[in-house]
Amino acid sequence: MEARIRALLLFCAAVCASNAQTTVGVWDEPIRFSTKAKDSCSMLVSTAGDSSRLRVSCKGPSQGQNPGRSYSCDFQGKPNLCRAYVANPRHYFTQIMWDMRKLSHACQGHKVYRPHMCRKYPDDAQMTFLTSRPRTTVKVPKPVQEQRKPAQAKPVKPAAGKGGHIRRTTQKPVKVVTRPTEVPDSAASRLATEYCWKSLHGVCSYIINWFQN
Repeated sequence: MEARIRALLLFCAAVCASNAQTTVGVWDEPIRFSTKAKDSCSMLVSTAGDSSRLRVSCKGPSQGQNPGRSYSCDFQGKPNLCRAYVANPRHYFTQIMWDMRKLSHACQGHKVYRPHMCRKYPDDAQMTFLTSRPRTTVKVPKPVQEQRKPAQAKPVKPAAGKGGHIRRTTQKPVKVVTRPTEVPDSAASRLATEYCWKSLHGVCSYIINWFQN
C-alpha cells in the first residue's frame, strides 16, 4: 500500500515538473495599443521556465479595398531577475508598450528594451529582439558625397632675385647734347685776320665793317 502511494506521489511530481517547463500565458488579456501610423497592436507574454517571451502582433488600417499590413515580432529575456518585475510584471511590459506606440512600425524599434523600472539591471533581465514576420530591414541612408569645388589656378609669381627682391630694369633717359650753331665769319673778320695783327683783329674788323656798310 505504501509502495503504491509513493509511486503516485512520484508521478504527480513528474507531471508538475513537466507543466513547469511548458509555455503558459502570463495574462488572459493582452496589452493593446496603437502605433503612430494607427496600427492596432497587441502584446502577449508567455513564460517557459525562467525565460519570458513577448510577442507583438499588429495590423494596419485598411486602405480602400486593400487590407492593412500585418506583422509581428518576438522578444525574449529574463525579467524575473529584476525585483520590480516580480512585484508588478504587467507594468514592466506596459512601459515597453509606451515606447512602441511612439513608432510608426512597432517591430522597428529598439533591439533591447530597458523599462525604467529595471533599467539598471543587465541585458539578461531585459527583452531582446529575436525575430519578426515578415522580416523587416532598416534602410541606412547613403552618405551624401560633398561636391568638390574645381581647384583654382594659383597666380604665377615672377622670379625673385637675390634677397627675395624683384629686379626691375629701368631705361635711363638718353641725354641729347645740342651744340650751338657756329656763326660763319664775316668778310670784315676774315680781312682783319689776314691784314692786321692778332691783337688788333677786333679794331680792324670794326673799321673794315664800318667802311663796307
